Amino acid sequence: MKRIGVLTSGGDAPGMNAAIRAVVRCGVSHGLDIVGIRRGYCGILEEDFVKLGNRSVANTIHRGGTILETARCEEMKTEEGLRKANENLQREGLEGLVTIGGDGTLRGATKLAEAGNVKVISVPSTIDNDVYGTDYTIGFDTAINTALDAIDKIRDTAGSLQRPFFIEVMGRSRGFIALEVGIAGGAEDILIPEVETKIEQLSLDIKRCFERGKRSSIVIVAEGDDAGGALSIAHQVWERLKMEYRICVLGHVQRGGSPTARDRVLASKLGAAAVDALVRGMSGYMVGELKGEKAFTPLRETWEKRKELDADLLRLVKVLSG
Repeated sequence: MKRIGVLTSGGDAPGMNAAIRAVVRCGVSHGLDIVGIRRGYCGILEEDFVKLGNRSVANTIHRGGTILETARCEEMKTEEGLRKANENLQREGLEGLVTIGGDGTLRGATKLAEAGNVKVISVPSTIDNDVYGTDYTIGFDTAINTALDAIDKIRDTAGSLQRPFFIEVMGRSRGFIALEVGIAGGAEDILIPEVETKIEQLSLDIKRCFERGKRSSIVIVAEGDDAGGALSIAHQVWERLKMEYRICVLGHVQRGGSPTARDRVLASKLGAAAVDALVRGMSGYMVGELKGEKAFTPLRETWEKRKELDADLLRLVKVLSG
């Protein structure tokens, strides 16, 4: 193998640049030519290629976002788009490809790998942490620490005003961010899509919280919760308690910013492992980390199988909120 490409696709996540950097520098150490593909799969279809070297990724490990930019590409979901992508990759002389991203990126990588024209290894990068085959995805640790910093500040205000605060965090349709940031932030309640939200019980919990003498009540709401998000839930609670409340939707602030040390190290390890795998002739796998060890999972399994929440953390929610 002499020439490989690297792209970032879908939602950006802190640590993507660290992964790109690792791919480039590990590739150079193997004597490979490295080609960056701008704006993900759209860049393949538009042949938006750029040669990368060690200096191209200097001073990027600490930066959020992605220097290769990113996009979502509907055309890649079509047979015509897939055919065109393969033709463009071959025309560029790419024998291998490292894709960095989440669910949609992995689905596109699966199709490219199964076509067999280019060897493909993927690196999981999404703040949602919802990818099967890895304990943590790149960007998740930064996202929960960003959210936690905001929640710690909001609790100061909540305690001063003695009001319940409903804080909505990201996570798409899964509760990984809400669960971990809720535990770390000492939330009184954590509402996630995986567990049915019962407004009556939530209202009772908040009422008892203040009756016990607590000065604040923090309720973490995952954006995909079945009860309709923080605004809807807060209003339903108000109808029962007539207690003044406040809402805070953290939104895309969780996707930006400088990555944590943990995300930088994880991105560096996985980016390098992806290149090593291509050099060994592997294709059709995602490289993740399970119980501290590198793990290769068939691409199709990463999105066909469902990653489960930590059952121990779920049990701790009510115990620790007392």
